[in-house]
Amino acid sequence: MKVLPFTIPVPHDKTIIVQRETLPSFYPHLHRHAEVQITRVREGHGTLLAGNSMHPFGPGEIYVLGVNLPHVFKSSTEYFEDDSDLTIEALTIFFDPKGKMSALFDLPEMKAVQLFFEQWQCGFKIPAAGYIFFSSLIDKVEKSAGASQMAAFIEMLHMMSKVDGLQPLSTVNYAQPLTDPEGVRIASVYNYIMHNFSTPLTLDEVAQQAHLTPNAFCRYFKKHTRVTFTAFVNKVRVNQACKLLVSSNYNSIADVAYNCGFTSVTNFNYVFKNVTGRAPRDYVNEYERELKIKPR
Repeated sequence: MKVLPFTIPVPHDKTIIVQRETLPSFYPHLHRHAEVQITRVREGHGTLLAGNSMHPFGPGEIYVLGVNLPHVFKSSTEYFEDDSDLTIEALTIFFDPKGKMSALFDLPEMKAVQLFFEQWQCGFKIPAAGYIFFSSLIDKVEKSAGASQMAAFIEMLHMMSKVDGLQPLSTVNYAQPLTDPEGVRIASVYNYIMHNFSTPLTLDEVAQQAHLTPNAFCRYFKKHTRVTFTAFVNKVRVNQACKLLVSSNYNSIADVAYNCGFTSVTNFNYVFKNVTGRAPRDYVNEYERELKIKPR
């Protein structure tokens, strides 16, 4: 298991890092870094774990992750099958507002942008309606150099700070980094849950991953995630259920429930509605309606 702290390699003559990746899967380890991260997903799907929350991700989406926000774009299981020929494609921009760019963000003209990114430390997703517009700005940053790249970068940040209706990716603010021991412990717990949610997880076995008693683990987990262990596991399972439901790769609602670790359909229906606000069948129907009206 990788330790949470992660260093982005920064060339001596760069303050904006642009990284384009085409790989069999996304980087698989929970990590955090001092840079703000802006990632446009071109190909690939899975689950984004950001802070204490999970979000299904797919092509045609842009995510902004704040400084020191623990995160991992976890590719779906089919990317790791032996005969898989799937690939992911993403373009990511990194910048450190407290590093070489601190002088830029201290300028009076950049005050609104600085306050915006401080306010959205928990990260956010660009609304679907803004994907094409911000993709063009990201492309402009990638394809420019020198002062032109800096101008394109400032324009991109300025336009992001004007977007309305954003929703935080995490309900916990990680402005202050976790210590290395804390990072290793919480990363181990997250990793264990993400890989074993389809089995009957018990509090005792997960507490062992953190080398804590069950009672101490419950207090520790709630302190670091602001949700209970049960609520977190339920969100992981419902997130997977959502992906299965919209993929149509299932025989029945009961199949989805049992494949995602629920022990009864009744409990699955209750938890699913509690997390998403809709019953599983209503969720599928709404998704199908959106597909029909989505412009091609």
